[in-house]
Amino acid sequence: MIITHQKKIEEILGMLEPFKKIFIIGCGGCSTVCLTGGEDQVKEMVIELKNKKITGTVVVESPCFKEILQHDTLTLAKEMEEAEAILCMSCGVGVQNIAEYTNKICVPCLDTKFVGQVERSGVFQERCRACGVCVLFETGGICPIVRCPKSMLNGPCGGMYDGKCEVGGYIRDCAWVLIYDRLNKWGMKERLRTFKSPRDYSKLNVEPKELILVEKEL
Repeated sequence: MIITHQKKIEEILGMLEPFKKIFIIGCGGCSTVCLTGGEDQVKEMVIELKNKKITGTVVVESPCFKEILQHDTLTLAKEMEEAEAILCMSCGVGVQNIAEYTNKICVPCLDTKFVGQVERSGVFQERCRACGVCVLFETGGICPIVRCPKSMLNGPCGGMYDGKCEVGGYIRDCAWVLIYDRLNKWGMKERLRTFKSPRDYSKLNVEPKELILVEKEL
């Protein structure tokens, strides 16, 4: 899921300063889980913006999904049109989608941090950097790009000691020790003998791309 963190209220108010009429859009997906853009957070934001006229609010199930955004806001066109700006309590993808759909000034309420797993309520761990070249099958489902501070692709560096990483003072587990233990447990440690070439940075999303999945006819 996309992990977000709410900006400081002073920064939000600063961006909203030129506008008197605000419409608020929250996110019923990732931002709700992160407690940054769900129903409760939208209500709290309305209180924070007591000096503004709130023309309306809505929590869209997935503001990053154009069809869902359109569906969930269909009956609120008048309220959105009245607003001078829209406060988006969603990830950066949601903000861009809302701006394109509404053609309104959109103010991002959140900072998008990373793609992560939910460890427990309110605790998130980065697990994917969307690098474009997934090696998780070869590494036992543990991403070396994220879990290793140096993003090593072929085993631990010389700074590993007793299974711990030198970065941060030998507190965190070395990602490649975790990978070895996982592959060994699964009976797949021979995969460590395969040399991985340097990362192909051309596969990174350095330019906007569009991925279209076409279902095959059955």
